[in-house]
Amino acid sequence: MRLSFAALAALATITALPVAVHAEDAPAGPSTAFNIGVVTDYRYRGITQTRLKPALQGGVDYSHPSGLYLGAWASTIKWIKDAGAISGADTGSSQVEVDLYGGYKGEIVKDLGYDVGGLYYWYPSNKYKNIGGTSNADTFELYGALTYKVFTVKYSHSLTNLFGAGGGGAPNSKGSGYLDLSAALDFGDGITITPHLGRQEIHHYSMASYTDYSVTAAKDFGNGLSVSLALVGTDADKDLYYTPSGKFTGKSAVVVGAKFAF
Repeated sequence: MRLSFAALAALATITALPVAVHAEDAPAGPSTAFNIGVVTDYRYRGITQTRLKPALQGGVDYSHPSGLYLGAWASTIKWIKDAGAISGADTGSSQVEVDLYGGYKGEIVKDLGYDVGGLYYWYPSNKYKNIGGTSNADTFELYGALTYKVFTVKYSHSLTNLFGAGGGGAPNSKGSGYLDLSAALDFGDGITITPHLGRQEIHHYSMASYTDYSVTAAKDFGNGLSVSLALVGTDADKDLYYTPSGKFTGKSAVVVGAKFAF
């Protein structure tokens, strides 16, 4: 059981999905934007996806004035290969995660926006299901968010097993949920501070559920370049979330990132 849940130690990634905006902030016509970046540690819901090591990331986003948006985002990862090393199973050589998402956002009344959509996490060539009691790592979630001024509450609900947890004769993890509370505090001159608190509940596997937190400071230089510094941590079970060398994958740490959008 310890090995199976250690393999879980990587609830994959999500790029910053678009959140509701005021109508006057919407683009005049359809637009497409690209981004590329690097982080000192790829954390998703507080858990490292890269064995506490750096990651390369990039994506593309399409948005329409109607509120419709589509996008794709990718990052290098290590957790699937690490799960194989811990369990002794062949989990494949997948070293990348691709997120495909789409949704619709708008404003209900002034200062109150919404964002609904779906996100598919794809791990090409993964063989995660070779670990006993698990399934394919690919995951699909539906999400919904409400934003009031600077505050956002978002809930994500899995329609598949959550990143391979369950299956192969073990209870499935379909119906797992993640609740995210955050605030975007604008200090002017391109500087924002974003506190965040999240709770990951894993259906049928309460021992692997946990709370994560972060505080992120970001600076937008106005030329497409932005940098960030985040304090990230979790209360995840150290006996379930660890690397092949035994390091806790939910440990508190400072993560630095840089992104260029064009």
